Amino acid sequence: MDESLRISTDRGELDLDLIHGFLAHEAYWSLGIPRATVERAVAGSLCFGGYLGREQVAFARAITDGATFAYLADVFVLPAHRGRGYAKALIAAVLAHPDLQGLRRISLATWDAHDLYAKFGFAAPARPDRLMEKLNSDVYQSKTTT
Repeated sequence: MDESLRISTDRGELDLDLIHGFLAHEAYWSLGIPRATVERAVAGSLCFGGYLGREQVAFARAITDGATFAYLADVFVLPAHRGRGYAKALIAAVLAHPDLQGLRRISLATWDAHDLYAKFGFAAPARPDRLMEKLNSDVYQSKTTT
């Protein structure tokens, strides 16, 4: 029987080495991300660590104004711990957090987890003609990024 995932928003519990290692070397969306960038992202976000005992095995962060909008980012479960419902538990905890209630919009970007997020009500934008982005997908490969 698998252990229950304990989810915490205590930044003091986060394993920044693990988070940076996964994001820089395994996550398709952030390959090469510098440690200092991860540290700034964590400092400016509502972060969720997923733990089995004292070991961190999952992470997610929400960037929000706490009033109207949030962006869900950097969601992962370490490969050795996938397939046990931990991603569902993590997303449920994020969406239940008091600071993320009553928002008009919560957005995210995913390449491969549409089915997971659809279970929580996420869908393609209702009005994609109103959404725009400025994308710099190679930013972490730049030698000037810190």
